[in-house]
This record gives sequence, structure tokens and C-alpha cells, in this order.
Amino acid sequence: MDVRSQPRLRPVAGAVAGTPCPRTEVLWDGSALAVSDDTSGQSVRLMPATLYHYRYEQRVLVSRRKAKTLSVQGLAALDGDGLVLLDLPGEWYVPDVAAFVKSAGLPIVDARGDTSKRVRAVLAGRAPGWRRFRGLRPPFLARYRGPVSIGVGVAGLALMVYLASTGMWAAWRGISMVGRSLLDLLEVKWLAIGFSPLLLVLRPVSARVHRWRADRGLILGSAGGPYLSVLPGEKLQVHRGKEQTPSIEIGEGRRKAASLLLYRYEDLAGLFVLDGNGSPLHHLPGGWAPDAVHRFADRHLLRLAVHSISREEYLNLTRNTRDATI
Repeated sequence: MDVRSQPRLRPVAGAVAGTPCPRTEVLWDGSALAVSDDTSGQSVRLMPATLYHYRYEQRVLVSRRKAKTLSVQGLAALDGDGLVLLDLPGEWYVPDVAAFVKSAGLPIVDARGDTSKRVRAVLAGRAPGWRRFRGLRPPFLARYRGPVSIGVGVAGLALMVYLASTGMWAAWRGISMVGRSLLDLLEVKWLAIGFSPLLLVLRPVSARVHRWRADRGLILGSAGGPYLSVLPGEKLQVHRGKEQTPSIEIGEGRRKAASLLLYRYEDLAGLFVLDGNGSPLHHLPGGWAPDAVHRFADRHLLRLAVHSISREEYLNLTRNTRDATI
């Protein structure tokens, strides 16, 4: 087959509105999908059983009292059991996807109208060796983020103190407001510490408080990734950044968090929250320290199981879980 005539597919926009378009490409070479990520130089060939065109809603906090809903889009390649072989976040133009799968002879599942919980649950069901190609360049000054942010914070603190000491506090407020707006436009929000220098103190303190709470089983997980906590009223809450997820009541009944399952399946690991009937309520794929999980479960009177599971068990759990954090 002439290379120029091979069906090709590229995203048309970012996974979330307003974000950069991924530099990924999907090519059908006549026998398999050849997928490449121009920014990282990674590529892979695979033969999926189906493609999964998805969209789900995600609520995030923009302030203490205000939240907004983001629409996240992407395309995934699934194996014969519905597990994710490859995830490609981004907006994929529907007519282009339809033409591609028709030319390649691949089946496709259009999940853009499915519930967000169901879509997240499917995406969390990963096949061994799964991959995600984001197709995005590393953040600006990513290698120097730590020292640069500290230097910017110190400079911002010095400027704030100087303007305040000269009676120009209003000028600082104006500079701070304009600066944060510019950082939003330039997509370097992490430099906001220069216009909110108190973060120099608050961030390290917040990180130490988080570790202190984790060491005592009050919460489970690191500050940088997803973590679990128990809210007043005995409700289990999943946190990840500014995302808002529904809490789960702790108890022994149906759809109430009663136990945790820390699992390993081949090269995959993760955590399931189970109800009193042993049904999966929430899936959190990724690494979790067994000792930390034990402290958290013991502190909040949740049963805990830690063991390797078979493919059949893994499929049963991923197919039936009600929601997931991905």
C-alpha cells in the first residue's frame, strides 16, 4: 500500500477546550495501527479489537465556593476484553474518525454520550503494558521549575514588601492581578507564586501537614497525586488536584464503602473501594504503599485485602466498578 494512501488520523484540538492540540498521529498500515507521538518520539504498533471514542465531564474547583465543569475528550484502543491498550487524549473530529475506521475496517464504540462515570471506569481498566500518548511538549522551563519558582517567589515577596512599605499596596494588588492573568494566557500558572509570594511559606507547610496526616492514617496518598480522606459524617472522599468527586458513605450496606482491595495484576497495580456486598464502587489505578493503605483502613475501620488477582478477577472488577479516578 502506498504510504500516502494509508488512512491517517490526527486530533484537531486538545483534550480540554483551550488546551494545546496533541501532536499524535494514528496510521493504519494494512495490518495494524501505527501510532506516533511527535513530541516524545515514541511510537507503537498494535492490533486493537476496537476503538473507543470518549468524552466525560469533570468538575474542578476554581475557588473555594465556585466550580466549573470541563469536558475531556479522547480516543482509546481496546483489546478483545475491553481493556485499554493505548489512550490518546485529544479532540478527534467525528467525520475523520468515521472515515478512518471505515477505511481500516475497525469497529468503533462511540461513548461520547455515555455517563462520565462509565467512561472513567472503562479508561481505568488498563491492559498490561498499556500506554498513554499525550503528544504535548513539556511545560515551559519544566526542568528548572523548582528553583525558578522559588526565585520568582522571593522576588515577588521583595517587591510586595517594598510597595507595602511605601504605601503603594494598591499598586501591588494591581500588579498581582495583571500578572496572574498573563500567566493564565501563557499557560505557566505555576509561576503565580511570584504574584502570591505567601505560597513560599504555605506550600511547604501544606506538604508537611499532608505527610503528617498520611503517617497517621488520616488520609491515604501523596499531595501530588490522588488521595483518600474521610469527611465528617463518615464519608469517603477521593481527591486529585482541584477535581470534585462524589463522596461515598462508609458502611456495610449496598453502595457504601466497606472495604479496600489493594491489588496487583501482572505489571498493573491499584486500589478498589468495595461495598458491603463486595461490589466495586471506585477504582484508583496506580501504585499505593501497602503500609499506608493498612494504616488508613485500620484508622477508619475499613476491611482490607492485599493480593494478586487473576485476569478474570480483574475483568470482573473493572467491568463492574461504578466510577474511577484516571
